[in-house]
Amino acid sequence: MKYKMVEGRNENTLDIDILPTIDIVRKINEEDKKVAYAVEKEIESIAKAVDYIVESFNNGGRLFYLGSGTSGKIGVVDASECPPTFGVDDDMVQGIISGGKEAVWGWLEHTEDDEKLAIRDLKDKGVSNKDVIVGITASGNTPYVLKGIEYANELGAKTIGLICNKSGKLKYMSDICICIDVGPEVIMGSTRMKAGTAQKMVLNILSTASMIKIGKVYSNLMINVRPINQKLKKRVETIVYLATGENKEIIKKVLDKCNYDAKLAIVMISKKMDLDSAKKFIKDNNGIINQLIIESDLQRKIKK
Repeated sequence: MKYKMVEGRNENTLDIDILPTIDIVRKINEEDKKVAYAVEKEIESIAKAVDYIVESFNNGGRLFYLGSGTSGKIGVVDASECPPTFGVDDDMVQGIISGGKEAVWGWLEHTEDDEKLAIRDLKDKGVSNKDVIVGITASGNTPYVLKGIEYANELGAKTIGLICNKSGKLKYMSDICICIDVGPEVIMGSTRMKAGTAQKMVLNILSTASMIKIGKVYSNLMINVRPINQKLKKRVETIVYLATGENKEIIKKVLDKCNYDAKLAIVMISKKMDLDSAKKFIKDNNGIINQLIIESDLQRKIKK
């Protein structure tokens, strides 16, 4: 029988069931090392996908991750971290998994064959031609994902495929296909391993790079953190200090005035503006401050 590469048998791990623990762990680690290099080969495709997403965001669109099983769960994880990390609305980046919430916590693998469910799930989200849909499937052949991408194409939405099988059907159905060839898994067919790691890495890049491009990051600092507890308030104070180099007591006073909004505080301190002027400055520059603030000698330097 001929197997797809990612679902094939790994010649390097044929003896894994009789090895000492240390060698089992070493074998798995050796295979995991290959993932980042496989992702590197798809950098150009990933960058094009980021540009699609940024264009969508700038036009009021949203980003959806669509998947089943492990692939769907990974999409849900990345999407759920965008609001606390970048301060965006909960619906800006969304993960859709076949079977819904029950599939996140349980085992509903049979839903991956339900094509009608894919259309229903996308309709429930009100997907339009403004949005970007990322179909995630290690094999590139999951019916739920294929049907969802087909429907998204009909709507005129931009579609991105994320697969680990060069011959997967999704490669020929999406506007851009990111194919991460990680090779066969340590345990044959267990695509939660290298394929899952590759998917997680790519989604991290897609969401993070897109947020950077729309001004949610200043230098390499998170400037839209929601200060919902004391730990995060301390983080905001640190972010503003690293961005401005200002006295910490002054930083606290400024943050009190702007309700611990790091972006506002950075503008107020760096541009010597009051709150209203800082708000106007940010609005006039479409919320992006990274290229527009006049920085002091202390800014953009790593504090030792």
